[in-house]
Amino acid sequence: LLTCYLLLPFVGFIAPYGPNDRNSEHLFAPPQSVRWVHEGQFIGPFVYPTTSEPDLVTFQWKFVPDTSRPLPLEFFCEGTSYKIAGLIPSNTHLFCPPEGATLFLWGSDRLGRDVFSRILYGAQLSLTVGLIGITVSFVLGITFGSMAGYFGGRIDWVINRVIEILRSLPELPLWLALSAAVPSNWGPVSVFFIISIILGILDWPGLARSVRAKFLSLREEEYVRAAEMMGASSRRVIRKHLLPNFMSHLIASATLSIPAMILGETALSFLGLGLRAPAVSWGVMLNDAQNLASIEIYPWTAIPMLPIIVIVLAFNFLGDGLRDSLDPYDS
Repeated sequence: LLTCYLLLPFVGFIAPYGPNDRNSEHLFAPPQSVRWVHEGQFIGPFVYPTTSEPDLVTFQWKFVPDTSRPLPLEFFCEGTSYKIAGLIPSNTHLFCPPEGATLFLWGSDRLGRDVFSRILYGAQLSLTVGLIGITVSFVLGITFGSMAGYFGGRIDWVINRVIEILRSLPELPLWLALSAAVPSNWGPVSVFFIISIILGILDWPGLARSVRAKFLSLREEEYVRAAEMMGASSRRVIRKHLLPNFMSHLIASATLSIPAMILGETALSFLGLGLRAPAVSWGVMLNDAQNLASIEIYPWTAIPMLPIIVIVLAFNFLGDGLRDSLDPYDS
C-alpha cells in the first residue's frame, strides 16, 4: 500500500500512454506480450507489430502479429506530456511502444485506449478519494463525538439525534441523491472533491458514536479531573488528555474505513453518478464494462476489478492487523 501511494505522483512516467490517447485502428485490441527471445536468440524486450483484419466467421476484428518483425521497446523515451505530482511538466516515460507498433499490455478499450495506462492514472483518483473522504469523516466524527461525550446534556442529545437520522437513511439511495445533485457542467476536479466530501460526510456518524463512548468512559478518570482542577480548558483536556488515549483505535478505524470510501466512489462512477469522462478512475473504467456480452468477448475490459479487490483486501488486512496489535486485552 505504501508503495502504491508513493508511486501515484509518478504514474505519468510509468504509463506508456496518456489516459485518453486513442488508437482508432486498435479498438478492443487484446493484451500484448512483451517477448525476449526471437527465433531462439535473446534480443531483449520487444513486441511484434499487429495488424487488424475482419474475421469472416465471427464478424469481429482480429489482430494478427507480424512475427517476422521484432521491434524493441524504447526506454526513457518521449511521449504524451504529463505533470509529476500535478506540478512539474514532463514528457519522459519509463518505456514506450516502438515506432510502428503498439504496446497494450492489458489490451485496449472500445476507443482504442490503453487499459494498463488508464488503470495507473485511475489509481490517482480512486486511491486519493479514500484519503480525502476519511479526513472529512474523521474531522466531523472526532469533533461531534468528543463534544457529545465530554459535555453531555443537550449537546449530547442533539448530536445523537442527528447521528440517528443519518444512520437511519438508506446509504446507496442517499449517495445517488447527493451525487445527482452535483451540476453536470462542473469540471472533473470539482466533482472529484465533492464526491470525496459526500463520502466523508456520510461516514462520520459511526466514528462519532465510537468517540462518544470512549469519552463517556474516560471523562471521569482522575487525570481528567486533575487537569480540569488545574484550570485546563475543555479544548485542552480533549486534545491533550482524552484523544491521545485511544488514538491507536482511531488509526485502525481509519484504515478500515478507507476501503469503504474507495468502493463508494467506484460504485457511484460505475453507475454514472460519480466521476465522469474525461476523468479516469477505476469506477469510470468499469462503467464501460457493464455489458456482460461485451465482457464475454473482451474480458480484459473488466481488469480494473482486480486492483480494486487487491487494494480493498490490503486495507482490510492492514486494519485488522493494526487493531489486533494495538488491542491491550489481546493475549
